[in-house]
Amino acid sequence: MSEGGASAPHRTAAGEAAVPKPRPQAVPPPPSPTPAPPDRAARRTGLLVTLILGSLTATPPLAMDMYLPSLPEVTRSLHAPAATVQLTLTACLAGMALGQIVVGPMSDRWGRRRPLLAGLAVYVLATALCALAPNVEILVAFRLAQGLAGAAGIVIARAVVRDLYDGVAMARFFSTLMLISGVAPVVAPLIGGQILRVTDWRGVFVVLTVVGALLGAVVWTRLPETLPPAERHEGGIGEALGSMRRLLADRVFTGYMIAGGFAFASLFAYVSASPFVIQEIYGASPQTFSLLFGLNSIGLVTVGQINGKVLVGRVRMDRVLGAGLVVVIAAATALLLMAAGTFGQVGLVPVAAALFVLMSAMGITMPNTQTLALMRTRHNAGSASALLGTSSFLIGAVASPLVGIAGEHTAVPMAVVQLAAALVALGCFVGMCRPWDTAAADPAHGPAGAGRTQEAEGAES
Repeated sequence: MSEGGASAPHRTAAGEAAVPKPRPQAVPPPPSPTPAPPDRAARRTGLLVTLILGSLTATPPLAMDMYLPSLPEVTRSLHAPAATVQLTLTACLAGMALGQIVVGPMSDRWGRRRPLLAGLAVYVLATALCALAPNVEILVAFRLAQGLAGAAGIVIARAVVRDLYDGVAMARFFSTLMLISGVAPVVAPLIGGQILRVTDWRGVFVVLTVVGALLGAVVWTRLPETLPPAERHEGGIGEALGSMRRLLADRVFTGYMIAGGFAFASLFAYVSASPFVIQEIYGASPQTFSLLFGLNSIGLVTVGQINGKVLVGRVRMDRVLGAGLVVVIAAATALLLMAAGTFGQVGLVPVAAALFVLMSAMGITMPNTQTLALMRTRHNAGSASALLGTSSFLIGAVASPLVGIAGEHTAVPMAVVQLAAALVALGCFVGMCRPWDTAAADPAHGPAGAGRTQEAEGAES
Protein backbone atom coordinates (compact mmCIF):
# COMPACT_ATOMS: atom_id res chain seq x y z
CA MET A 1 0.00 0.00 0.00
CA SER A 2 1.25 3.47 -0.76
CA GLU A 3 1.12 6.48 1.50
CA GLY A 4 -2.32 7.58 2.39
CA GLY A 5 -3.73 4.09 1.69
CA ALA A 6 -3.82 4.49 -2.08
CA SER A 7 -3.03 1.40 -4.12
CA ALA A 8 0.15 1.44 -6.23
CA PRO A 9 -0.23 1.75 -9.94
CA HIS A 10 -0.02 -1.53 -11.85
CA ARG A 11 2.60 -2.08 -14.55
CA THR A 12 2.14 -2.94 -18.20
CA ALA A 13 3.73 -5.90 -19.95
CA ALA A 14 6.66 -3.64 -20.92
CA GLY A 15 7.23 -2.88 -17.27
CA GLU A 16 6.13 0.72 -17.51
CA ALA A 17 3.89 2.14 -14.91
CA ALA A 18 0.35 2.63 -16.25
CA VAL A 19 -1.24 5.99 -15.66
CA PRO A 20 -4.16 5.50 -13.30
CA LYS A 21 -7.58 6.49 -14.64
CA PRO A 22 -9.11 9.51 -12.92
CA ARG A 23 -12.02 8.74 -10.69
CA PRO A 24 -15.35 10.06 -12.08
CA GLN A 25 -16.28 11.71 -8.83
CA ALA A 26 -12.99 13.57 -8.75
CA VAL A 27 -13.82 15.44 -12.00
CA PRO A 28 -16.22 18.31 -11.26
CA PRO A 29 -18.78 18.94 -14.01
CA PRO A 30 -17.68 21.98 -16.00
CA PRO A 31 -19.93 24.97 -15.68
CA SER A 32 -21.82 25.33 -18.92
CA PRO A 33 -23.58 28.47 -20.11
CA THR A 34 -25.24 26.55 -22.97
CA PRO A 35 -28.87 26.60 -21.73
CA ALA A 36 -29.23 30.34 -22.31
CA PRO A 37 -28.40 30.43 -26.04
CA PRO A 38 -30.80 27.56 -26.93
CA ASP A 39 -33.54 29.32 -24.97
CA ARG A 40 -32.93 32.54 -26.86
CA ALA A 41 -32.81 30.65 -30.15
CA ALA A 42 -36.07 28.93 -29.30
CA ARG A 43 -37.68 32.27 -28.60
CA ARG A 44 -36.39 33.66 -31.90
CA THR A 45 -37.68 30.59 -33.75
CA GLY A 46 -41.02 30.87 -32.02
CA LEU A 47 -41.32 34.53 -32.95
CA LEU A 48 -40.45 33.76 -36.57
CA VAL A 49 -43.04 30.99 -36.78
CA THR A 50 -45.59 33.32 -35.20
CA LEU A 51 -44.89 35.98 -37.82
CA ILE A 52 -45.17 33.43 -40.63
CA LEU A 53 -48.47 32.02 -39.35
CA GLY A 54 -49.79 35.53 -38.88
CA SER A 55 -48.84 36.35 -42.47
CA LEU A 56 -50.58 33.22 -43.73
CA THR A 57 -53.78 34.10 -41.89
CA ALA A 58 -53.47 37.60 -43.36
CA THR A 59 -53.85 36.20 -46.89
CA PRO A 60 -57.68 36.57 -46.95
CA PRO A 61 -57.77 40.19 -45.73
CA LEU A 62 -55.00 41.07 -48.15
CA ALA A 63 -56.82 39.47 -51.08
CA MET A 64 -60.15 41.01 -50.02
CA ASP A 65 -59.48 44.34 -48.35
CA MET A 66 -56.80 45.76 -50.62
CA TYR A 67 -59.27 45.27 -53.47
CA LEU A 68 -62.26 46.83 -51.71
CA PRO A 69 -61.63 50.54 -52.47
CA SER A 70 -61.48 49.71 -56.19
CA LEU A 71 -64.90 47.98 -56.39
CA PRO A 72 -66.73 51.07 -57.72
CA GLU A 73 -63.95 51.57 -60.28
CA VAL A 74 -64.18 47.93 -61.39
CA THR A 75 -67.90 48.38 -62.09
CA ARG A 76 -67.06 51.29 -64.40
CA SER A 77 -63.95 49.76 -65.98
CA LEU A 78 -65.56 46.42 -66.87
CA HIS A 79 -69.04 47.91 -67.52
CA ALA A 80 -70.63 45.54 -65.02
CA PRO A 81 -73.36 46.10 -62.41
CA ALA A 82 -72.40 46.31 -58.75
CA ALA A 83 -74.10 43.00 -57.91
CA THR A 84 -71.98 41.22 -60.54
CA VAL A 85 -68.76 42.84 -59.34
CA GLN A 86 -69.57 41.73 -55.80
CA LEU A 87 -69.48 38.18 -57.16
CA THR A 88 -65.71 38.61 -57.44
CA LEU A 89 -65.70 38.69 -53.63
CA THR A 90 -68.14 35.79 -53.44
CA ALA A 91 -66.04 33.69 -55.84
CA CYS A 92 -62.85 34.28 -53.86
CA LEU A 93 -64.65 33.45 -50.62
CA ALA A 94 -66.25 30.30 -52.05
CA GLY A 95 -62.86 29.20 -53.37
CA MET A 96 -61.31 29.63 -49.95
CA ALA A 97 -64.12 27.55 -48.47
CA LEU A 98 -63.82 24.67 -50.94
CA GLY A 99 -60.04 24.77 -50.91
CA GLN A 100 -59.89 24.30 -47.16
CA ILE A 101 -62.01 21.16 -47.24
CA VAL A 102 -59.45 19.63 -49.61
CA VAL A 103 -56.18 20.98 -48.21
CA GLY A 104 -57.00 20.30 -44.55
CA PRO A 105 -57.15 16.48 -44.85
CA MET A 106 -54.17 16.58 -47.23
CA SER A 107 -52.11 18.24 -44.51
CA ASP A 108 -53.13 15.51 -42.05
CA ARG A 109 -51.77 12.90 -44.46
CA TRP A 110 -48.68 14.52 -46.05
CA GLY A 111 -47.69 17.05 -43.41
CA ARG A 112 -48.13 20.81 -43.38
CA ARG A 113 -45.32 22.05 -45.63
CA ARG A 114 -45.96 20.39 -48.99
CA PRO A 115 -49.67 21.30 -49.37
CA LEU A 116 -48.91 24.81 -48.12
CA LEU A 117 -46.13 25.46 -50.63
CA ALA A 118 -48.19 24.07 -53.52
CA GLY A 119 -51.14 26.27 -52.56
CA LEU A 120 -49.01 29.39 -52.34
CA ALA A 121 -47.52 28.75 -55.80
CA VAL A 122 -50.96 28.46 -57.40
CA TYR A 123 -52.18 31.49 -55.45
CA VAL A 124 -49.42 33.67 -56.91
CA LEU A 125 -50.24 32.52 -60.45
CA ALA A 126 -53.99 33.07 -60.07
CA THR A 127 -53.48 36.53 -58.56
CA ALA A 128 -51.28 37.56 -61.48
CA LEU A 129 -53.98 36.39 -63.91
CA CYS A 130 -56.57 38.51 -62.08
CA ALA A 131 -54.61 41.59 -63.10
CA LEU A 132 -55.02 40.57 -66.76
CA ALA A 133 -58.75 39.75 -66.69
CA PRO A 134 -60.48 41.32 -69.75
CA ASN A 135 -64.02 41.17 -68.36
CA VAL A 136 -65.87 40.57 -65.13
CA GLU A 137 -66.68 36.93 -65.93
CA ILE A 138 -63.00 36.04 -66.35
CA LEU A 139 -62.17 38.02 -63.23
CA VAL A 140 -64.72 36.01 -61.26
CA ALA A 141 -63.14 32.77 -62.52
CA PHE A 142 -59.61 33.84 -61.59
CA ARG A 143 -60.80 35.05 -58.20
CA LEU A 144 -62.27 31.59 -57.62
CA ALA A 145 -58.89 30.02 -58.43
CA GLN A 146 -57.19 32.56 -56.18
CA GLY A 147 -59.44 31.59 -53.30
CA LEU A 148 -59.00 27.85 -53.86
CA ALA A 149 -55.22 28.18 -53.67
CA GLY A 150 -55.15 30.78 -50.91
CA ALA A 151 -57.13 28.41 -48.68
CA ALA A 152 -53.92 26.48 -47.98
CA GLY A 153 -52.48 29.28 -45.88
CA ILE A 154 -55.64 29.70 -43.83
CA VAL A 155 -56.35 26.08 -42.96
CA ILE A 156 -52.74 24.99 -42.43
CA ALA A 157 -51.94 27.96 -40.19
CA ARG A 158 -54.75 26.89 -37.83
CA ALA A 159 -53.59 23.26 -37.97
CA VAL A 160 -50.02 24.28 -37.12
CA VAL A 161 -51.31 26.18 -34.08
CA ARG A 162 -53.13 23.03 -32.96
CA ASP A 163 -49.92 21.03 -33.50
CA LEU A 164 -47.95 23.37 -31.25
CA TYR A 165 -50.38 24.54 -28.55
CA ASP A 166 -53.26 23.46 -26.35
CA GLY A 167 -55.62 24.95 -23.79
CA VAL A 168 -55.09 28.52 -22.67
CA ALA A 169 -51.86 28.72 -24.67
CA MET A 170 -53.76 28.01 -27.88
CA ALA A 171 -56.41 30.63 -27.11
CA ARG A 172 -53.74 33.23 -26.42
CA PHE A 173 -51.80 32.30 -29.53
CA PHE A 174 -54.91 32.76 -31.66
CA SER A 175 -55.26 36.22 -30.17
CA THR A 176 -51.61 36.91 -31.01
CA LEU A 177 -52.26 35.77 -34.57
CA MET A 178 -55.17 38.19 -34.68
CA LEU A 179 -52.80 40.99 -33.71
CA ILE A 180 -50.40 40.11 -36.53
CA SER A 181 -52.96 39.28 -39.20
CA GLY A 182 -55.02 42.26 -38.04
CA VAL A 183 -52.35 44.54 -39.46
CA ALA A 184 -53.45 43.39 -42.93
CA PRO A 185 -57.00 44.79 -42.82
CA VAL A 186 -55.64 47.98 -41.27
CA VAL A 187 -53.09 48.66 -43.97
CA ALA A 188 -54.63 46.82 -46.95
CA PRO A 189 -57.40 49.34 -47.76
CA LEU A 190 -54.96 52.18 -47.14
CA ILE A 191 -52.51 50.61 -49.57
CA GLY A 192 -55.32 49.93 -52.02
CA GLY A 193 -56.48 53.53 -51.83
CA GLN A 194 -52.96 54.81 -52.44
CA ILE A 195 -52.43 52.40 -55.34
CA LEU A 196 -55.54 53.83 -56.97
CA ARG A 197 -53.88 57.25 -56.91
CA VAL A 198 -51.16 56.09 -59.31
CA THR A 199 -52.76 53.24 -61.24
CA ASP A 200 -56.06 51.40 -61.67
CA TRP A 201 -57.54 48.36 -59.95
CA ARG A 202 -55.25 46.00 -61.87
CA GLY A 203 -52.28 47.42 -60.01
CA VAL A 204 -53.80 46.12 -56.77
CA PHE A 205 -53.48 42.55 -58.03
CA VAL A 206 -49.89 43.19 -59.12
CA VAL A 207 -49.02 44.17 -55.54
CA LEU A 208 -50.86 41.10 -54.21
CA THR A 209 -48.84 38.91 -56.57
CA VAL A 210 -45.56 40.28 -55.25
CA VAL A 211 -46.66 39.84 -51.62
CA GLY A 212 -47.72 36.24 -52.28
CA ALA A 213 -44.39 35.41 -53.92
CA LEU A 214 -42.43 36.86 -50.99
CA LEU A 215 -44.52 34.92 -48.48
CA GLY A 216 -43.97 31.70 -50.42
CA ALA A 217 -40.22 32.24 -50.33
CA VAL A 218 -40.25 32.79 -46.56
CA VAL A 219 -42.36 29.67 -45.97
CA TRP A 220 -40.01 27.63 -48.18
CA THR A 221 -36.92 28.67 -46.25
CA ARG A 222 -38.13 29.23 -42.69
CA LEU A 223 -41.28 27.33 -41.72
CA PRO A 224 -40.50 23.88 -40.26
CA GLU A 225 -42.72 20.83 -40.47
CA THR A 226 -44.89 20.60 -37.32
CA LEU A 227 -46.68 17.28 -37.92
CA PRO A 228 -44.34 14.32 -37.27
CA PRO A 229 -44.67 11.35 -39.68
CA ALA A 230 -45.84 9.13 -36.83
CA GLU A 231 -48.92 11.35 -36.32
CA ARG A 232 -49.97 11.50 -39.97
CA HIS A 233 -52.92 9.58 -41.39
CA GLU A 234 -52.15 7.09 -44.14
CA GLY A 235 -55.72 6.63 -45.33
CA GLY A 236 -57.20 8.27 -48.38
CA ILE A 237 -60.39 10.16 -49.04
CA GLY A 238 -62.45 7.62 -47.11
CA GLU A 239 -60.55 8.16 -43.88
CA ALA A 240 -60.66 11.94 -44.33
CA LEU A 241 -64.43 11.86 -44.81
CA GLY A 242 -64.74 9.54 -41.81
CA SER A 243 -62.79 11.97 -39.64
CA MET A 244 -65.03 14.83 -40.71
CA ARG A 245 -68.14 12.78 -40.10
CA ARG A 246 -67.00 12.00 -36.56
CA LEU A 247 -66.25 15.65 -35.96
CA LEU A 248 -69.68 16.70 -37.21
CA ALA A 249 -71.26 14.06 -34.98
CA ASP A 250 -69.87 15.98 -32.00
CA ARG A 251 -72.77 18.32 -31.24
CA VAL A 252 -70.64 20.85 -29.36
CA PHE A 253 -67.98 21.03 -32.09
CA THR A 254 -70.69 21.53 -34.70
CA GLY A 255 -72.33 24.21 -32.57
CA TYR A 256 -69.12 26.21 -32.33
CA MET A 257 -68.50 25.68 -36.04
CA ILE A 258 -71.91 27.01 -37.10
CA ALA A 259 -71.82 29.88 -34.60
CA GLY A 260 -68.43 30.93 -35.88
CA GLY A 261 -69.61 30.63 -39.48
CA PHE A 262 -72.60 32.90 -39.02
CA ALA A 263 -70.58 35.39 -36.99
CA PHE A 264 -68.16 35.49 -39.92
CA ALA A 265 -71.12 36.03 -42.27
CA SER A 266 -72.07 39.11 -40.27
CA LEU A 267 -68.51 40.39 -40.65
CA PHE A 268 -68.37 39.59 -44.35
CA ALA A 269 -71.66 41.36 -44.99
CA TYR A 270 -69.83 44.45 -43.77
CA VAL A 271 -66.76 43.68 -45.91
CA SER A 272 -68.71 43.26 -49.14
CA ALA A 273 -71.25 46.08 -48.63
CA SER A 274 -69.27 48.79 -46.87
CA PRO A 275 -67.45 50.10 -49.98
CA PHE A 276 -70.81 50.98 -51.53
CA VAL A 277 -72.47 52.07 -48.28
CA ILE A 278 -69.62 54.37 -47.25
CA GLN A 279 -68.67 55.70 -50.69
CA GLU A 280 -71.89 55.65 -52.72
CA ILE A 281 -74.53 56.36 -50.04
CA TYR A 282 -72.54 58.66 -47.75
CA GLY A 283 -70.25 60.13 -50.43
CA ALA A 284 -66.90 59.30 -48.82
CA SER A 285 -63.75 59.08 -50.92
CA PRO A 286 -61.80 55.82 -51.33
CA GLN A 287 -59.18 57.21 -48.95
CA THR A 288 -61.81 58.05 -46.30
CA PHE A 289 -63.29 54.59 -46.65
CA SER A 290 -59.82 53.09 -46.23
CA LEU A 291 -59.24 55.10 -43.05
CA LEU A 292 -62.59 54.01 -41.57
CA PHE A 293 -61.92 50.41 -42.51
CA GLY A 294 -58.53 50.63 -40.85
CA LEU A 295 -60.02 52.05 -37.65
CA ASN A 296 -62.52 49.20 -37.51
CA SER A 297 -59.70 46.70 -37.95
CA ILE A 298 -57.77 48.37 -35.12
CA GLY A 299 -60.83 47.91 -32.91
CA LEU A 300 -60.97 44.22 -33.83
CA VAL A 301 -57.26 43.74 -33.08
CA THR A 302 -57.44 45.65 -29.79
CA VAL A 303 -60.37 43.65 -28.47
CA GLY A 304 -58.66 40.47 -29.63
CA GLN A 305 -55.62 41.36 -27.52
CA ILE A 306 -57.83 42.12 -24.51
CA ASN A 307 -59.39 38.71 -25.04
CA GLY A 308 -56.04 36.91 -25.19
CA LYS A 309 -54.08 38.85 -22.57
CA VAL A 310 -56.77 39.68 -20.01
CA LEU A 311 -59.90 37.53 -20.37
CA VAL A 312 -58.57 34.08 -21.35
CA GLY A 313 -57.72 32.12 -18.22
CA ARG A 314 -59.75 34.46 -15.99
CA VAL A 315 -63.21 34.32 -17.55
CA ARG A 316 -64.78 31.27 -19.18
CA MET A 317 -64.38 31.44 -22.93
CA ASP A 318 -68.02 30.39 -23.37
CA ARG A 319 -69.12 33.40 -21.36
CA VAL A 320 -66.86 35.79 -23.29
CA LEU A 321 -68.10 34.35 -26.59
CA GLY A 322 -71.73 34.83 -25.57
CA ALA A 323 -71.07 38.44 -24.59
CA GLY A 324 -69.38 39.09 -27.94
CA LEU A 325 -72.35 37.74 -29.89
CA VAL A 326 -74.75 39.91 -27.87
CA VAL A 327 -72.68 43.01 -28.71
CA VAL A 328 -72.76 42.09 -32.42
CA ILE A 329 -76.55 41.78 -32.26
CA ALA A 330 -76.89 45.15 -30.55
CA ALA A 331 -74.65 46.89 -33.12
CA ALA A 332 -76.47 45.26 -36.06
CA THR A 333 -79.84 46.30 -34.60
CA ALA A 334 -78.66 49.90 -34.32
CA LEU A 335 -77.45 49.81 -37.93
CA LEU A 336 -80.78 48.47 -39.15
CA LEU A 337 -82.74 51.16 -37.30
CA MET A 338 -80.52 53.90 -38.74
CA ALA A 339 -80.63 52.47 -42.28
CA ALA A 340 -84.42 52.16 -42.12
CA GLY A 341 -84.77 55.83 -41.17
CA THR A 342 -86.11 55.25 -37.66
CA PHE A 343 -83.97 58.10 -36.35
CA GLY A 344 -84.45 60.27 -39.41
CA GLN A 345 -81.62 61.15 -41.73
CA VAL A 346 -78.36 60.16 -40.06
CA GLY A 347 -74.88 60.99 -41.23
CA LEU A 348 -71.76 58.91 -41.64
CA VAL A 349 -70.51 59.29 -38.05
CA PRO A 350 -73.19 57.26 -36.21
CA VAL A 351 -73.16 54.57 -38.92
CA ALA A 352 -69.37 54.35 -38.69
CA ALA A 353 -69.59 54.12 -34.89
CA ALA A 354 -72.01 51.19 -35.04
CA LEU A 355 -69.80 49.42 -37.58
CA PHE A 356 -66.80 50.01 -35.30
CA VAL A 357 -68.58 48.33 -32.38
CA LEU A 358 -69.65 45.39 -34.55
CA MET A 359 -66.17 44.85 -35.95
CA SER A 360 -64.52 45.19 -32.54
CA ALA A 361 -66.75 42.46 -31.11
CA MET A 362 -65.37 40.11 -33.74
CA GLY A 363 -62.10 40.21 -31.78
CA ILE A 364 -63.90 38.10 -29.19
CA THR A 365 -66.12 35.87 -31.30
CA MET A 366 -63.66 34.64 -33.93
CA PRO A 367 -60.70 33.43 -31.81
CA ASN A 368 -62.94 31.91 -29.14
CA THR A 369 -65.13 29.91 -31.52
CA GLN A 370 -62.02 28.54 -33.23
CA THR A 371 -60.27 27.72 -29.96
CA LEU A 372 -63.28 26.07 -28.34
CA ALA A 373 -63.96 24.00 -31.45
CA LEU A 374 -60.34 22.87 -31.91
CA MET A 375 -60.26 21.84 -28.24
CA ARG A 376 -62.64 19.07 -29.23
CA THR A 377 -60.06 17.25 -31.35
CA ARG A 378 -56.41 16.34 -30.99
CA HIS A 379 -55.50 14.03 -33.88
CA ASN A 380 -57.43 15.54 -36.79
CA ALA A 381 -56.44 19.18 -36.59
CA GLY A 382 -56.28 19.56 -40.37
CA SER A 383 -59.76 18.16 -40.92
CA ALA A 384 -61.19 20.17 -38.01
CA SER A 385 -59.57 23.35 -39.29
CA ALA A 386 -60.95 22.62 -42.76
CA LEU A 387 -64.48 22.25 -41.44
CA LEU A 388 -64.21 25.48 -39.46
CA GLY A 389 -62.87 27.44 -42.40
CA THR A 390 -65.14 25.91 -45.03
CA SER A 391 -68.31 26.54 -43.05
CA SER A 392 -67.31 30.15 -42.34
CA PHE A 393 -66.39 30.96 -45.93
CA LEU A 394 -69.39 29.18 -47.46
CA ILE A 395 -71.83 30.98 -45.18
CA GLY A 396 -70.01 34.24 -45.87
CA ALA A 397 -70.19 33.57 -49.61
CA VAL A 398 -73.96 33.17 -49.37
CA ALA A 399 -74.27 36.38 -47.37
CA SER A 400 -72.21 38.44 -49.83
CA PRO A 401 -74.71 38.78 -52.72
CA LEU A 402 -77.62 39.29 -50.32
CA VAL A 403 -76.26 42.65 -49.17
CA GLY A 404 -76.68 44.08 -52.67
CA ILE A 405 -80.10 42.65 -53.38
CA ALA A 406 -81.84 46.04 -53.06
CA GLY A 407 -79.26 47.98 -55.06
CA GLU A 408 -76.43 50.35 -54.20
CA HIS A 409 -78.43 53.13 -52.54
CA THR A 410 -79.61 51.57 -49.27
CA ALA A 411 -77.81 50.00 -46.32
CA VAL A 412 -80.87 48.06 -45.12
CA PRO A 413 -79.87 44.71 -46.72
CA MET A 414 -76.42 44.88 -45.10
CA ALA A 415 -77.91 45.50 -41.66
CA VAL A 416 -80.57 42.79 -42.12
CA VAL A 417 -77.97 40.19 -43.11
CA GLN A 418 -75.73 41.16 -40.20
CA LEU A 419 -78.53 40.98 -37.65
CA ALA A 420 -79.96 37.70 -38.97
CA ALA A 421 -76.53 36.05 -39.06
CA ALA A 422 -75.70 37.17 -35.52
CA LEU A 423 -79.04 35.88 -34.20
CA VAL A 424 -78.47 32.48 -35.83
CA ALA A 425 -74.94 32.37 -34.37
CA LEU A 426 -76.23 33.06 -30.87
CA GLY A 427 -79.02 30.51 -31.29
CA CYS A 428 -76.60 27.76 -32.35
CA PHE A 429 -74.21 28.64 -29.54
CA VAL A 430 -76.92 28.46 -26.90
CA GLY A 431 -78.86 25.52 -28.35
CA MET A 432 -76.01 23.25 -29.44
CA CYS A 433 -73.01 24.17 -27.28
CA ARG A 434 -75.17 24.59 -24.14
CA PRO A 435 -72.61 26.65 -22.24
CA TRP A 436 -74.39 26.13 -18.94
CA ASP A 437 -73.61 22.37 -19.24
CA THR A 438 -70.01 22.69 -20.41
CA ALA A 439 -68.91 25.63 -18.27
CA ALA A 440 -67.26 23.35 -15.72
CA ALA A 441 -65.27 21.72 -18.50
CA ASP A 442 -64.00 24.91 -20.08
CA PRO A 443 -60.61 23.98 -21.54
CA ALA A 444 -59.23 27.33 -20.47
CA HIS A 445 -59.41 26.34 -16.82
CA GLY A 446 -56.91 23.65 -15.92
CA PRO A 447 -57.87 20.02 -15.27
CA ALA A 448 -61.46 20.52 -16.29
CA GLY A 449 -60.27 21.30 -19.76
CA ALA A 450 -58.54 17.95 -20.01
CA GLY A 451 -61.78 16.19 -19.28
CA ARG A 452 -63.51 18.10 -22.01
CA THR A 453 -60.82 17.23 -24.53
CA GLN A 454 -60.96 13.58 -23.52
CA GLU A 455 -64.69 13.61 -24.04
CA ALA A 456 -64.19 14.94 -27.53
CA GLU A 457 -61.53 12.30 -28.21
CA GLY A 458 -64.03 9.68 -27.23
CA ALA A 459 -66.45 11.07 -29.78
CA GLU A 460 -63.79 10.67 -32.49
CA SER A 461 -63.01 7.04 -31.75
